Amino acid sequence: MDKIKKVYTKNAPEPVGPYSQAVTYRGIVYCSGQIPIDPGTGLLISGNIEDEAGQVLENLKSVLIKAGASLETTLRVTIYLTDIMDFNAVNGVYARYFTGEPARSCIQVAALPKGARVEMDAIAAII
Repeated sequence: MDKIKKVYTKNAPEPVGPYSQAVTYRGIVYCSGQIPIDPGTGLLISGNIEDEAGQVLENLKSVLIKAGASLETTLRVTIYLTDIMDFNAVNGVYARYFTGEPARSCIQVAALPKGARVEMDAIAAII
């Protein structure tokens, strides 16, 4: 029987609640949402939305690598924005990270943890 395994890396922020950075099962990694927290300081970065999206993607990339996956093996991403007007700016950053164009949804939400403006989660194949 396959086991669900928790994924943890110091190269991504500690979870802000009772959950794992990711779990793996049968060759798939399910990443929890990442917000723009600097894993070195534990603080939410602030600035422009591009900087925040870049930090989110760096965090997500670190979790994927620890799980044995990568941005290139990502199957699906969900983006959560507190302001849908940030869509184009986030797309610009996103396109630099995801050249394989995984399936994706982008949703405007009322609020995100710690006052973040962007959050992303992902599902990827372990290679």
